[in-house]
Amino acid sequence: MTHSLLVCTTCASTWQNGKKVGISGGETLLKELSQLQQSWELRSHFEIRAVSCMSACSHACVVTFVAEGKYSYLFGDLPSDAENIPTTAAAILSCAEIYCDRADGMLAWKERPEPLKSGVIARIPPL
Repeated sequence: MTHSLLVCTTCASTWQNGKKVGISGGETLLKELSQLQQSWELRSHFEIRAVSCMSACSHACVVTFVAEGKYSYLFGDLPSDAENIPTTAAAILSCAEIYCDRADGMLAWKERPEPLKSGVIARIPPL
């Protein structure tokens, strides 16, 4: 089964005159996740993909776990500042391991690492 981790690259952007300026928090998070993925045991089970916007702007930064036949999870309010990015990325991959291990994708609140415990925006049932 192929799993996907979708990362919003528009999250935590700076805008001037209607145009994005510089590198967004989401892009920084994606870069850190991609670097960690290189030595991650589950790298062959998870595709990490950039998404230009997930329409959860008031909850930046946002990531989603998706797999066929499993619940999908949309997590938000993830720290994207330079100081917290490594911890945030490690927590995301740790939670992804749990997600991958579950046949239905269900993630109990108590087993999710911070900041994913308090960051659930949506749990979407499988089709």
